[in-house]
Amino acid sequence: MRSAAVDTASSQAERRNFQRVRVKIYGRFMLEDRTEHPCQVVDMSPGNVALRTERIGMPGEKVIAYIDHIGRIEGVVTRILQDGFAMTVIASERKKDKLAAQLTWLANKHELDLPEDRRHERVAPRNPTSVLQLGDGRQYQCRIIDLSLSGAAVEIDVKPAIGIQVMLGTMRGQVVRHFEDGIAIEFAVIQRPETLDSEFNASGT
Repeated sequence: MRSAAVDTASSQAERRNFQRVRVKIYGRFMLEDRTEHPCQVVDMSPGNVALRTERIGMPGEKVIAYIDHIGRIEGVVTRILQDGFAMTVIASERKKDKLAAQLTWLANKHELDLPEDRRHERVAPRNPTSVLQLGDGRQYQCRIIDLSLSGAAVEIDVKPAIGIQVMLGTMRGQVVRHFEDGIAIEFAVIQRPETLDSEFNASGT
């Protein structure tokens, strides 16, 4: 049985061997004062992430972030950057293995410059709680990580097959990707900003 020190040294070496991936993906983060702010990932590895932000966390401050295609990550601010900050990613080795796979996929996807992803700016809705309905009528509570006029990234416990038709609230679409904590949906038609606003940004009152 290996000691914890050996495990730690091994995992640190593995993380050093994984190069940071430069990707342009978006999300939002929450600081210790529980305020939420938008962010953009500049580069990321399974152990660290650099974020471009207007609001900067202080070194040592705990951060919870929801990153498009990646899902929820937690960590601690390690240093201040010119236009944001860098933070560690605190996660199990299993989660970091998944992060490595996700980042490899994202790096390849960005190199291929697939057009389906960034046609429209993605934003985090004020009211992220919604319901996903499958074609057979089954319904599941879900949490919208972000959405655009053409689609949404949704945190959900089930993984409907890619290509299956779904309803997110009143929006019809299809599942186009899976990621660790959920799915990505492409809407059947490009939505109007006011439609998304009334659907997902209502206060719920």
